[in-house]
Amino acid sequence: MTVDAVVTWLNRVLPRPLDPVRSIKVKLGVLLVTSGAAGLGYFWYAIGWLPPMTSATAIGLALLTSQVLAHGMTSPLREMTAAAGAMARGDYSRRVRATSRDEVGELATAFNKMAEDLAAADQRRRELIANVSHELRTPIASLQGVLENLVDGVATPDPATLRTTLAQTERLGNLVADLLDLSRLDAGVVPLRREPIELAGFLDEVVEHAAATAVGVGRKVRFRIAPLPAPLTIRADPGRLHQVFANLLDNAARHSPSGGTVLVTAERRENLVAFEVSDEGEGIPGAERSRVFERFTRGAPSRGGSTGLGLAIARWVVQLHGGSIAVLDPASAAGGCRIQVTLPLDEESP
Repeated sequence: MTVDAVVTWLNRVLPRPLDPVRSIKVKLGVLLVTSGAAGLGYFWYAIGWLPPMTSATAIGLALLTSQVLAHGMTSPLREMTAAAGAMARGDYSRRVRATSRDEVGELATAFNKMAEDLAAADQRRRELIANVSHELRTPIASLQGVLENLVDGVATPDPATLRTTLAQTERLGNLVADLLDLSRLDAGVVPLRREPIELAGFLDEVVEHAAATAVGVGRKVRFRIAPLPAPLTIRADPGRLHQVFANLLDNAARHSPSGGTVLVTAERRENLVAFEVSDEGEGIPGAERSRVFERFTRGAPSRGGSTGLGLAIARWVVQLHGGSIAVLDPASAAGGCRIQVTLPLDEESP
């Protein structure tokens, strides 16, 4: 049996009599008083012994008692030291037994929470690498196949072949741009250039751009803006806010049936503006609604080669503006997807 195994077994079986005490200072006081009382009690009991032998025995007993009591106080610290060493080697599975109710127990609980967060972050990192590799491999393989056919003379550089090559190149460009945006957002280096935005004109521009994009890729989808009940103005970064709605409208168009309608609404709710983008597609199951804003997560298989990063970017930008984004229940029994964005309203708005 190794030394680590022996220490682990001792930590598991030895009692911790001072765990209910909430303060380590009180623990130290109890430790000293108990140790002194144990030594003094033995001295009184053995007063008939020679003083040197009695004193040495009392001191030894006091030290033994202090070691037994102090073991439970310091074992979480030793466990944390061992777990930290394991984390340095990439093992995030170690946890500390947090039964104490004092500051050391709180530290052990915080350490376990940190270990869980690090394990989750490491898992997300691995998934990100795997997903990025997968997303890059598909357009690169397609481009390589087309170019090899052109070089070998199997295919001719006709407009259809060039359009296929251009589409894959655009997909690669979109993926790289999305990854760069997420990298900047994670690093907190995305400045917001806020300015007053009149929503009626802004939504017209965004929908016009989305409609042109849908026509360019052959999607037969209609876009409609519900009339605003009153003029509304918000203070936001126009470029970043345009990015949010471009992602939402593109996502709605991808999942809409041919001839379907994508509806955009906006209304004032006290000091907020609530936007909704809804489509007539298959919708998002309730169990997946909290995950669609994670990276490389899709509510359902989409058409057109989505990178799976658009909704993640939209969530980050909305949060940077102090707002929120969520998936709502369908407005009718026919189904569809409804995504709501709420943003703070400009105080100078009518």
